[in-house]
Amino acid sequence: MKKFMAAAVAGFGFALAAASAQAQAPQTLAQVKSRGMLNCGSNTGLAGFGVPDGQGNWTGLDVEFCRAIAATVFNDPTKVKFIPLSAKDRFTALQSGEVDVLVRNSTWTMSRDTALGLQFTGVNYYDGQGFMIRKKLGVTSALQLNGASVCTQQGTTTELNLADFFRANNLKYEVVAFASADETVKAYDSGRCDAFTTDASGLYAERLKLTAPDDHMVLPEIISKEPLGPSTRNNDSQWFGLVKWVHYAMLNAEELGVTKANVDEMLKSSNPEIKRLLGTEGKFGESIGLTTDWAYRIIKHVGNYGESFERNVGQGSLLKIARGQNALWTKGGLQYAPPVR
Repeated sequence: MKKFMAAAVAGFGFALAAASAQAQAPQTLAQVKSRGMLNCGSNTGLAGFGVPDGQGNWTGLDVEFCRAIAATVFNDPTKVKFIPLSAKDRFTALQSGEVDVLVRNSTWTMSRDTALGLQFTGVNYYDGQGFMIRKKLGVTSALQLNGASVCTQQGTTTELNLADFFRANNLKYEVVAFASADETVKAYDSGRCDAFTTDASGLYAERLKLTAPDDHMVLPEIISKEPLGPSTRNNDSQWFGLVKWVHYAMLNAEELGVTKANVDEMLKSSNPEIKRLLGTEGKFGESIGLTTDWAYRIIKHVGNYGESFERNVGQGSLLKIARGQNALWTKGGLQYAPPVR
């Protein structure tokens, strides 16, 4: 009887291990390849990060990250279907498999990382929440907003940060919340509230939509940490690793001076770090289901992180946001990538 019970327990344990292994088996990359297209969860429209034009052509920092994934998988950055998602629906869409990856200025928090069945692959933009007000109010600090009405979007970390800030500073306020970013911006523009709060990058982007952008200013206070980054489902370690290393490849390329313009010339480099990155030495792409030239494809079609930043939100864009915390670690910023080794 004891032997039977032991065998039964062992068999049950084996079944659990097999089920667990099956759940962790690589699947997303195979599905993406079979479909011939990456389904990328994107913003409904945020300048600099993810926005379509009248012809449906998408641009932005997050958009280019999706294109970088497509480039490394298909050697073609156009094989992406952008699926606009509201703040409320974005995580459900990823959980359900509607999208393969969510790249939609989403904040990496403990609860999202541990309770939603998701994994954040890194931080592609370090941000923080701020406030925008009309210049005519004469307000120069968020600490002067006692009694103000503040427009914000539902289903975001913004609401909690707003409450924390006013409570911590013993200030009164009235929250005016809306389901979508467009509704929130329109309400602020029409005068339904005194201030508008969201991530600082979003404030600069949404300011461009206002009737008279120059009549508004972003206050200096940053009241939260908002590490924004892509996320994947937590049942596919291979896909998680692939998406994570797309970001690291773009950072390493910038640090090593490899650009979209010179990447072909850099294939001849004798620098061992560049050789490993571009696949002329080693087979580092194999562990994430890719070819040896996986990073070369990203840089050739999209460029390095710095190029993408400057083009979409930096000095070469309408937003003209300084690199700041998003500079490389070698330039005083927080962007740091493990080596390809």
